[in-house]
Amino acid sequence: MGPNPLWLLENLLPHLDLEPGMRVLDLGSGKGATSVFLARELGVRVSAADWWIRAEHAAATFREAGVTDLVTAVRAEAHALPFDPAWFDAVVCIDAFEYFGASRDYLPYLARFVRPGGRIAVATPALRTEPGPGRVPPHVAAVVGDEALRWHTADWWRALWEASGVVDVLSASLQEDGWDDWLLWQRAAYRSAGHFAGSAVLDMLLADGGEQLTFALLAARVR
Repeated sequence: MGPNPLWLLENLLPHLDLEPGMRVLDLGSGKGATSVFLARELGVRVSAADWWIRAEHAAATFREAGVTDLVTAVRAEAHALPFDPAWFDAVVCIDAFEYFGASRDYLPYLARFVRPGGRIAVATPALRTEPGPGRVPPHVAAVVGDEALRWHTADWWRALWEASGVVDVLSASLQEDGWDDWLLWQRAAYRSAGHFAGSAVLDMLLADGGEQLTFALLAARVR
């Protein structure tokens, strides 16, 4: 449901150390593309959790993809996850963490569901300059409004995660080609949807020119 989710996931995989049979929570899994990828490419067992996509709709995608033996669709809100403590070997979250993960309390909550030594990896939209009142570029604010206040820099996320005391941060960086990938994906998506010329997001990306818009890529080991 967000831009280029599989490319973002591929950027995170080197930090996850996933092996076939491991249990992975795909948090904010949307329509299921990342969950299908994890099952097909890595052979892991995925709990695909999302609040906005009904579980039966996601399950239909997984049946069509032939991965129902490895992927289970779960409708769950990010602050009320229905899983046992230390159940997962890893959590991945693509294009969603900015909506619920920016509070001091959330990472300690999420880490409870991951075994010691397990991994948490996140890809989230970011600005190259930390946003705040009056500091969001006008071409970004005009399209996404206050949502851009959650598009923190990688350094901001690193500080938040390190302060939590529950993880060791393995990597926190801005995606080098984040704007390029986002633009390429946006052009392809809107051409295929038949309304290429009217994309406000595409206009935002073109106005930005890669100066501010990218993604933050985060990975950590649970203590």
